[in-house]
Amino acid sequence: MLSPTAAFHCSELSFGSKLHIASIALRDRVLRMPLGLAYTPQELQAEAGEWHLAVHDGSALFAVLLLRKTIPDHCEVLKMRQVAVDTPLQGKGIGARLVRFAEDVAREQGCRRIELHAREQAVPFYRKLGYSTEGEWFEEVGLPHLAMYRNL
Repeated sequence: MLSPTAAFHCSELSFGSKLHIASIALRDRVLRMPLGLAYTPQELQAEAGEWHLAVHDGSALFAVLLLRKTIPDHCEVLKMRQVAVDTPLQGKGIGARLVRFAEDVAREQGCRRIELHAREQAVPFYRKLGYSTEGEWFEEVGLPHLAMYRNL
């Protein structure tokens, strides 16, 4: 468990590293298992070209998100996906810190916009961070979602 004085930082995870493997377990526990879903090896391998960003202390992982180019070899628009914060740490600013880090990474790469599909309960979180909604509610993985974006 993260203490208020714990030294933690945001960084990109190396695909296949120990922390990357931990990030899959975290995403599975927070996002997939409650819906009765599981990752396939093909899904996980398809993530090899994405940015895997995380909050960790070097050994323990607290939050993760992925950034995917919406057009291969072009970075103007990124899709943020698979955002997961360890359940006991939700609401403590860790997710916001990670999203801001992701925005910084995107800007450094010359990206101008981040898009995402927010689950209903996550919409207020993204609104607080300056994300706008786009379109109507739709269903994804059996849950209501809204498309959201933020211009960088």
